[in-house]
Amino acid sequence: MTVDRNHRPSPNWLKRAGLAALGVGATTAGLAVASALIGRDAERKVPADGTFIEIEGNRLHYVDRGAGPAIVMVHGLGGQIRNFTYALSELLEGEYRLIVVDRPGSGYSKARAGTTPDIRAQGRLVARLVDKLKLDKPLVVGHSLGGAVALAAALAAPGRLGGLSLLAPLSQPMDQVPEVFRQLQRDSALSRKLVSRTLGVPLGRLTSKPNLRMIFAPDPVPDDFGTRGGGLLALRPAALEAAMYDIAAARDDLDAMTPRYAELALPVSILFGRGDRLLQPELHGRRTADMIAGGVFELIEGGHMLPVTHPADCARVLRVVLARIRR
Repeated sequence: MTVDRNHRPSPNWLKRAGLAALGVGATTAGLAVASALIGRDAERKVPADGTFIEIEGNRLHYVDRGAGPAIVMVHGLGGQIRNFTYALSELLEGEYRLIVVDRPGSGYSKARAGTTPDIRAQGRLVARLVDKLKLDKPLVVGHSLGGAVALAAALAAPGRLGGLSLLAPLSQPMDQVPEVFRQLQRDSALSRKLVSRTLGVPLGRLTSKPNLRMIFAPDPVPDDFGTRGGGLLALRPAALEAAMYDIAAARDDLDAMTPRYAELALPVSILFGRGDRLLQPELHGRRTADMIAGGVFELIEGGHMLPVTHPADCARVLRVVLARIRR
């Protein structure tokens, strides 16, 4: 083969390539700036509500209200404290001590530098929070992915928790991520970091209304969910990256956890909305309850966001489990 040593890229080609590279760089920088600004705006509209506690290098943000038997509440994917304080907590505050915590990377909690806790590690952190606050056999409430974290906490600290109340929980491995969260499915750490800091936040803002309708369906989305319910805090680079990691870690963690559900020796109740469009009630509710001695499964009319849309039903179920704990 003959090589033409005199051939060189034309100056025009090099110029076009350089301009294209500059354009990509400018677009990426612009998206990063927009993402940061959207995140700051969310924090201005939804400031931190509680206090902070250091546990093994993780800085956890939590609200601690009321007195009486303790209830610890753990939110789901992309959620935070206000998912519970929107409506459910006010039905319980006069009777119980409520500790509502942001999971690491969500809300205002931060993981230890250089780490990203998976589901089981988050469960261990919840168990350590119980120890740190000197809670006596609290009821742990987990909504959605927070249900998996609550189950992980019970497996990590046998005998330390009084019971579990799981609200529309993720509790079994899934072959497919729910459609509304597939845009968050990223296997590599580099991809999660790049997407969350550039395209992810602006795209999330553009699609937030239809996504929320799917998450809440068939229940309506409250007009003030973004602020009073804390929904705006999901649209920040760090929160988006944490949600991506939760999705990536969930399957392996649940594969390891589900064979151990039979070890659980505490009252467990599972509440699902019949119309839930994210998680299958029979798979994540009935099957899991059947794997746990004395597990209770209940279906009501409603969708996935039960703590926001059906707080009275949630409070009723929590009280039943608390009565079982006190026997």
